[in-house]
Amino acid sequence: MFASVLSAAIAGMEVLPVSVEADVSDGLPSFTMVGLPSTQVREAQDRVRTALRNNGIGLPPKRITVNLAPSDLKKEGPGFDLPVAAAVLAASGILSPESLKGVLLAGEVSLSGEIHAINGILPMVIRARELGCRYCMIPRGNLREARLIQGISVIGAGNLEEMITFLREPGAFRCSDGEEEEEIQTPETADFLEIHGQETVRRAVEIAVSGFHNLLLAGPPGTGKTMIARRIPTIMPELTFEEGLELTKIYSIAGLLSRESPFIRRRPFRSPHHSCSPQALAGGGRNPRPGEITLAHRGVLFLDEMPEFSGRSLEILRQPLEDKVIHISRVYGNYVFPANFILCAAMNPCPCGYYPDMNRCRCTAGEVNRYLGKISQPLLDRIDLCADVPPVSFSQLRGGCTGESSEKMRGRVEAAREIQKQRYEKESICFNGELSGQQVETYCRTDQEGEELLKMAFGKMRFSARAFHRILKVSRTIADMEGSEIIRSRHVGEALSYRAFEKNYWS
Repeated sequence: MFASVLSAAIAGMEVLPVSVEADVSDGLPSFTMVGLPSTQVREAQDRVRTALRNNGIGLPPKRITVNLAPSDLKKEGPGFDLPVAAAVLAASGILSPESLKGVLLAGEVSLSGEIHAINGILPMVIRARELGCRYCMIPRGNLREARLIQGISVIGAGNLEEMITFLREPGAFRCSDGEEEEEIQTPETADFLEIHGQETVRRAVEIAVSGFHNLLLAGPPGTGKTMIARRIPTIMPELTFEEGLELTKIYSIAGLLSRESPFIRRRPFRSPHHSCSPQALAGGGRNPRPGEITLAHRGVLFLDEMPEFSGRSLEILRQPLEDKVIHISRVYGNYVFPANFILCAAMNPCPCGYYPDMNRCRCTAGEVNRYLGKISQPLLDRIDLCADVPPVSFSQLRGGCTGESSEKMRGRVEAAREIQKQRYEKESICFNGELSGQQVETYCRTDQEGEELLKMAFGKMRFSARAFHRILKVSRTIADMEGSEIIRSRHVGEALSYRAFEKNYWS
């Protein structure tokens, strides 16, 4: 007897439908799985057979063959346990094959018959809705996550007995976890009010967030670079529902969602250690999963002690910083992951941290050059603002001198972003930092004095074409923050000041 049920496989950020087919026929008793299953998927035959036996269901002593179609797609993960169990039960005559039509199943089955939560349920439910499925049956532990999607019924089963009960008599089934997700509000602890002094750096951060520009903070140890970076998300506008759903999908695939409150409500801040491998940064594995670059999508990727990262890890950033996506090629296909983030990096100017203060710096010229040389010029060209973070004075630390709150700074950021939203409503971009070369010529018009200043700076500082365009983009953001349609010389001058610091060290 033959039966089939729909499931799904995750390939990068895509969800591909998989038909789980089962056939029970006469012959020597066996359980065979075909269709390019991984070792993890192939183990489902032992888990399913043992789980059914422990629940009082004995499979007939016949030849059981399970096929996962299409056969040219590599299947990985424990999520195929539940559809394999349902297909085998239907092919054995215990369930009706008709009850499995138009249904998507996914879940891991334990030896006792319990159904455990798996990663990637949210995009699977979205795909099931697109395919026109009647409903999805998933682990009860994934129910809160799946119910974020409207327009399709979702059933959460805690064990095989509940799955069988529902498929036999859908009207008699009652799911024990029918609670709606409650929004959990966690207090915001970080605030720019806690930053003493550093007005210039605050200004650079506000410009970077307003135009979605990349930022480099450089200065001696203990000047507050990490504190400032960790407060960047607090001045970013709140996520829209669409952005939150997109992030929730990414984190669902990565297995980083909270079971209690699965919806992502805050912009991500990812801070990988400098020992992070290139694969962990970009996303890797035989079946690639999101890396730190993708987990920082719509938020901030913070690289503390940037020169301590390996050269391969840093150079990986070059392509996603330009394209806002990252492409990964593997034997079984090519994968595209979103990577639209603000890069914020922090570094000391030399190994000891005190260059160019020669009264405190003990590094030789060669040591300083080797240290700074770990960051290539092509990568520097992709950083819009380089801000100096000087030591804080005693009076600033003890005088009770605090700056503006994150809430007040966020108000100005939202006003600047609203100007950009209206300007680019007919374009495929949202921020000044995303302008292409041709769009820079269209939208970054300067007055005569600003043009002369740009010409003089280009001749003296020898910028590359990419760095020159980024200066114009930052100038456009500064002008927007003042409500000026024309980029004036003062806007250009301030933008140049954030590139002049870079030339002081890497000249």
